[in-house]
Amino acid sequence: MTTDAPGDWKRWHEQRVEAVSAPYGPLALTATHWIEDYPEGRLPDIPGVWMAEEDGVVLTAAEADGLTVDGRPFAGRAALAAHTGPEAGARVALGGKRLVVLVREGVWGVRVYDPESAARRAFRGIEAAPYDPRWSVPGRFTPYDGTRTVRLGNADGRERGFGLAGELTFPAPDPASPGPREPGAGQERTLKVARQGNGALWAVFADATSGDTSFRFRFLFAQAPDAEGRTTVDFNRAQLPPCAFADHFLCPLPAPGNTLDVAIEAGERHLT
Repeated sequence: MTTDAPGDWKRWHEQRVEAVSAPYGPLALTATHWIEDYPEGRLPDIPGVWMAEEDGVVLTAAEADGLTVDGRPFAGRAALAAHTGPEAGARVALGGKRLVVLVREGVWGVRVYDPESAARRAFRGIEAAPYDPRWSVPGRFTPYDGTRTVRLGNADGRERGFGLAGELTFPAPDPASPGPREPGAGQERTLKVARQGNGALWAVFADATSGDTSFRFRFLFAQAPDAEGRTTVDFNRAQLPPCAFADHFLCPLPAPGNTLDVAIEAGERHLT
């Protein structure tokens, strides 16, 4: 196991900057269109007719529309499922743009990723606090008896279901202390978390810096806990949500109780 935590963090930060600024990264998203808002199937600035069915989207287009599907000029009718891979590999393209099919709670939509987006051209970097070991603390995961689905507001103004798997408890980081805190040291805090397919934990949280010296909320990921529920809560890797890079993401807002009463002076803060 590596002991070069500052070096690991530096590489993580560099990889984050590279990922968000990639040609089809978050900065390239220029629109999210919900097909139900366009009954005739004509989406703004996108050729073809896009119609939602129960299990996908049907695209109808003429060759003159200039679309490609699977890398070939397209004319006719194509059934499209929700895209689950990298955006660069989306089946439908319009020149350099990628048109990505998505679904949320049975509502189908199309996202537009444009490498020439204004946000991508203006991007200069991510402001982040330097690595500090005092912001990495031991955590304890307590699962719920089954997933609890709560309705949360999203960054686009709509409310959607969000599955919570349990609670992650940790000693409140104390930047004034000389070293990392141990379990039982100081007052503990708890975040409600989701669980990803690989077992990793995901929290959407705010804190005393949110909307001031950092973005209004952030994401925190922790490695899958061990058999006793132990993991590490590393606020050095708190990261900006996708909606910090483009207004067209749906980012869930923090669940009730996930606004910490301490200032998390660590992790990503703002775009520069």
